[in-house]
Amino acid sequence: MEIERKFIPKWLPDTLTQYPSHEIEQGYLCTNPVVRIRKMDDAYFLTYKSTGMLAHEEYEMPLSKDGYLHLREKADGILITKRRYLIPLDDSHKIELDIFHGDLEGITLAEVEFASIEEANAFLPPEWFGKDVTYDIRYHNSEMSKGALAKLNENG
Repeated sequence: MEIERKFIPKWLPDTLTQYPSHEIEQGYLCTNPVVRIRKMDDAYFLTYKSTGMLAHEEYEMPLSKDGYLHLREKADGILITKRRYLIPLDDSHKIELDIFHGDLEGITLAEVEFASIEEANAFLPPEWFGKDVTYDIRYHNSEMSKGALAKLNENG
C-alpha cells in the first residue's frame, strides 16, 4: 500500500544540490487503472497502481532497457520528465521533490509517504510546502500525462 500526500511548494530549499537526485522519464500505457513505465537514471520499471487518491496499491517490476523503449512508443499522452530530489524530513520520512521539465516545465511537487492513513492525516507539513493537492486529480502524474495541466500552466 502506498500512502502519500502531495503539495505545491511555495518556494524551494536553497540547498537542493546537496541532496541525492534522480532523472526520471515516465509514460502511461493506461490511466485507469494506472500502468506506468519509468526510466530512473539507468534503471527501468513497469508499475501498476490501483485507484485511490491518498492510498492505493502499487506493484513495481523491473524492465529491460529494450522492453522500456518498446513500451515507450505505446505510451499515451506526453512523456513526463522530471528531476526528483530526496530530502530527509525526519527519522522516518523523506520528501520527494519533483521538478518537472519539458511540457510540464515550471511545475514542482513535494510528496511524503506514510506508513498509515492516520499518520498521513496527522502530518503537519513544513511551511514551504504550500497548497495540499493530494485530492486534486490534476496533480497525479497519470492525469498530468494527458496534458491538461501543461495547458493550464501555459495559460497561467
